[in-house]
Parts: sequence; structure tokens; C-alpha cells
Amino acid sequence: MTARRDPHGRRQRIIEAAAELIVESGPADLTHRRVAARAEVPLGATTYYFASLDELTTGALEYLADQVEAGLNELADQIAAGGGDPAAVAAIFAAYLDDSVQVRTDAALYLAGIHRPALRPLARRWLDGLTQVLSAYTAPEAARSVAVFVDGATLYALLHDAPLDLDSLTRAVAALMTATDRTDWSPESR
Repeated sequence: MTARRDPHGRRQRIIEAAAELIVESGPADLTHRRVAARAEVPLGATTYYFASLDELTTGALEYLADQVEAGLNELADQIAAGGGDPAAVAAIFAAYLDDSVQVRTDAALYLAGIHRPALRPLARRWLDGLTQVLSAYTAPEAARSVAVFVDGATLYALLHDAPLDLDSLTRAVAALMTATDRTDWSPESR
């Protein structure tokens, strides 16, 4: 009996294989041949479903952005369960930053956004989404500061092969979430 063809499934395998390769070694090393080997499909299948390597790369990055957004939804549920307490938020971030695949996925999206401005909205989903989630528990400016800090902590984890320790994360997140508005600071008030 011959197996029934599944064009949608094959296309999805190709996208997922490209996404895995981007996370492992970046978009610059992506080739149709490597994707076909990873997806276990004929080389012609990658060019059948994706007319160019750019189209395949974009599809893979969109898939990764969707995965990041799904992770953000889980993170939002965890933050809500902790009542937005800064120590609980820091512990959630520590677990997130300890996931090297997730950290590399975020980095792949950031790099794509840097080199291809049209993809910046994909890269911004995390920062904007995290800011929105945290705004339920702190001022919007503080939420943005925490999100930017977590982006920096993500780069730290990439460069050091390990995240910041929980104590450092907790102190920073607590300070940022509980900071007062400093727009009225002047040198005389210090």
C-alpha cells in the first residue's frame, strides 16, 4: 500500500528543519541542501515549496516567532500565577534563560531583524509582548525596562553559556519593577 502524500505536512517539516538549523548555526549557513537533509525530503521539495532561500528563511523565522509567542503566553500564565511578584518573575526568567534553545531562538530572531528590517516585527514580538504582560503588574515604563533588561540577560546567557544567577536577576527585576518615576530627577535632587 502506498503512503498518501501530505503536502502540508512536508512543507511544515521543511519549515521546522530550517528553523532548527537557524537556531543551531544562524540564517547565514542555511541552504536548501541542509534543510532537505534535516527534513528528510528530496532536495527538490525545498525549492518546490519555497522559490528562494530568502522565502524559506522567512518562513522559518516566522515559525520561530510563533514559537516565541507561544512561550510568551506560557510565561504570562506563570507570571499571573505568581501574582506579578518580582521574585517570582525573576525565577520565571531564570528558568527561561536556562533554556539554551530558547535563548538561541531569541538571538536568531534578533539577528534576523538587525540584518533584514522587514523582519523586525517578528523580533519585536517578544519585547513588546513581555512589556504588555508586565504592565499588568508595574508601570508601563518599568515593564519596558524589565523587558529590555531580560533582552540583555539573554545576550549575557549566550555569551557566557549560562544565565545570570537567580540572586542577580531577582535584585535587578525587583529594582526595575518597583522603581519610581525618575523623570523629575535633576542633579540638584541627588
